[in-house]
Amino acid sequence: MEKLPAGKCSQELWFGILISFAMCFVFLCFDFSTFWGVNNEANLLVTKTVDAIGILNFNQTRDSCSDRYIYIHEGLPSRFNYDFLNNCESLSAGTSISNIPCMCPHLVNLGLGPEINSSEGVLSNKSWFKTNPYLLEVIFHNRMKNYECLTKNFTLASAIYVPFYPSMDVGVHLWDSNLTIRDSSAKHFAKWLSGQPEWSKMWGRDHFFASGRIAWDFRRERDDSSAWGSKLRFLPESMNMTMLTLEGSRWKNDIAIPYPTNFHPAKDSEVVQWQNRVREQERPYLFTFAGAPRPNQNGSIRGKLIDHCQASTKCKFLHCTEKICGNPVTVMRVFQSSVYCLQPEGDSYTRRSAFDAFLAGCIPVFFHPATAYTQYLWYLPKDHTKYSVFIPVRDVKDLKEGQIENVLLGISKDQEVAMREEVIKLIPKLVYADPRSRLETQDAFDIAVQGILERIENVRTVIREGRDPSVGFADEDNGKFKFPETVDS
Repeated sequence: MEKLPAGKCSQELWFGILISFAMCFVFLCFDFSTFWGVNNEANLLVTKTVDAIGILNFNQTRDSCSDRYIYIHEGLPSRFNYDFLNNCESLSAGTSISNIPCMCPHLVNLGLGPEINSSEGVLSNKSWFKTNPYLLEVIFHNRMKNYECLTKNFTLASAIYVPFYPSMDVGVHLWDSNLTIRDSSAKHFAKWLSGQPEWSKMWGRDHFFASGRIAWDFRRERDDSSAWGSKLRFLPESMNMTMLTLEGSRWKNDIAIPYPTNFHPAKDSEVVQWQNRVREQERPYLFTFAGAPRPNQNGSIRGKLIDHCQASTKCKFLHCTEKICGNPVTVMRVFQSSVYCLQPEGDSYTRRSAFDAFLAGCIPVFFHPATAYTQYLWYLPKDHTKYSVFIPVRDVKDLKEGQIENVLLGISKDQEVAMREEVIKLIPKLVYADPRSRLETQDAFDIAVQGILERIENVRTVIREGRDPSVGFADEDNGKFKFPETVDS
């Protein structure tokens, strides 16, 4: 083999070293962030800085959105959401306390409803609206559009949000005696969604959506035209998803989040100002009940509550009609003037009035555990005695004459003040901020998203450990709507 001259070998060696150094320098100058995807969608971000003597430094920092990315299923056909908004004149407002026959006026301000311009000194000057609670799904969707950790790549997402409007969808045919028609849209929705590539990632267990109706409206257990609701939540595909709803069912994939109230702050300072306002409010009435009797509802205690209230000089009764309780100013004026607000069951276990009471700094009085305690687990303290009074009433006859007033009078002033302070501290996490803004503190939307992400991560852990992810995901909790064997009164 021919040997190269020593000088030539040396020249080639140094030339190779020079080329390698140049390539390394170019590589180091390259923007590493391109390796980490669009919108910082990775666990680590690489940034470049130059120090005082001109040395290039690289710093790795944790991505603030790591494990928090959410993908919005924008491909959902418009017949499942936007078509309802575009044809709102055909939709009922869906609430007995609304004197507006169709949904259109309620949809302004991104679903918050018309702004309240004259509060008669009862409300703060800004961020109050006439909000229809059935529009939770619209409000939630508009908040999600401004969520800080969105991704357009579903493979990077920790959760997949489906902008489905189930309460509008079911409301079109909810009273139809033809079950095929009543269930048709739900079946089309489930079939379309399960056929998308996003579905196969976790077979729907990373999918979630919000509803402005209670879960029971989607849980028809019998194929009988006299039975209420659609069977959306019993469809196999739907059972793999989580629904955020105003009131949960027995099934663990129906999760209750707060009813929207009429306060939608745009700034953190507005929340603090409101808290200070209700903290300093004079409260001449010991207790208040705002509502109407339910003479056709077997087992309702409302009639007795009205009797107890009207028989007491310490109680204020607000008889709800469409005009009276459809006005937030009227309701909040009464609640702000009361120490305690009675919150019996409504047409279902829960009622929006409970959240109006929280907002007014009025200590809620509950009579059934499913009105709050077994529902809003992501929002309310486990120890319900910190923020509420519980008077267990298993049957109407259990409510004795004068019992409510006697129980409330037996609470010490110190305990009352402590409970009210706890109620006021809860206000920020029970309201939905204006979708056009972003608060520094967590609101009801933020807590719902955090809960969803944690729930889905738990499912991933189960899958990684080789266990069946269906176990516990949508199981029944038959004790949720029962009185415990022992209760604290």
